[in-house]
Amino acid sequence: MRILVVEDDAGIASGLCSNLQQRGYAVDVCDSVASAWSALRAEHFDAVLLDLGLPDGDGSELLRRLRLIAPATGSAIVTLPDPSTPVLIVTARDQVHQRIAGLDQGADDYLTKPFDVDELDARLRALLRRSAGRASPTIRYGEIEADPAARTVRLSGQLIDMSPREFSVLLVLLEARGRVLSRQQIEERLYNWQSSIDSNAIEVHIHHLRRKLGSQCILTMRGVGYFMPWDSAP
Repeated sequence: MRILVVEDDAGIASGLCSNLQQRGYAVDVCDSVASAWSALRAEHFDAVLLDLGLPDGDGSELLRRLRLIAPATGSAIVTLPDPSTPVLIVTARDQVHQRIAGLDQGADDYLTKPFDVDELDARLRALLRRSAGRASPTIRYGEIEADPAARTVRLSGQLIDMSPREFSVLLVLLEARGRVLSRQQIEERLYNWQSSIDSNAIEVHIHHLRRKLGSQCILTMRGVGYFMPWDSAP
């Protein structure tokens, strides 16, 4: 899953980026309202971690602009910026009225600094779960059970050995089951701006997943992309 961190404190941004990457997220960092808005207009992010005190304005202005965009209707193509992108405010402003204001302006959650990274990760997983329309913390698909918190996969109850990147590819496809994702769409969810991507990396991960979970768990629509059929989900 790809996260945009909007934070002007280089130390905090670096720590967040490092910790989240260790937990399997692809992370990009912006340090201003303007650069974050440009990023949101250019690329899809699964969630935004938003500081409020930014050098060129208040983070709430970015949130306001994002939520004011009219959602696209009658099209399967997601327009950018996506107004439904989950936003978690991460700020030193800890007064009750400030937290209420942030939530009323459209934030999905609000966390004050200093914070525990484990709590941040748990809140982020909850946002992503709700954004995907899931109530359960685990994802079941036929005999496959994926646990995003533990980053584990079981097949018919048996724990499956899986690399971090394989798990990330599987999670993207599970969350999008029933929809075909192109290689580029999968890459955009897994890699940040600094990543170097081998041309056949996604194909290799798909091959490994099929070998471990069954050849029919991930199907190919030739010339378009990959998908997990919706009707195998419980």
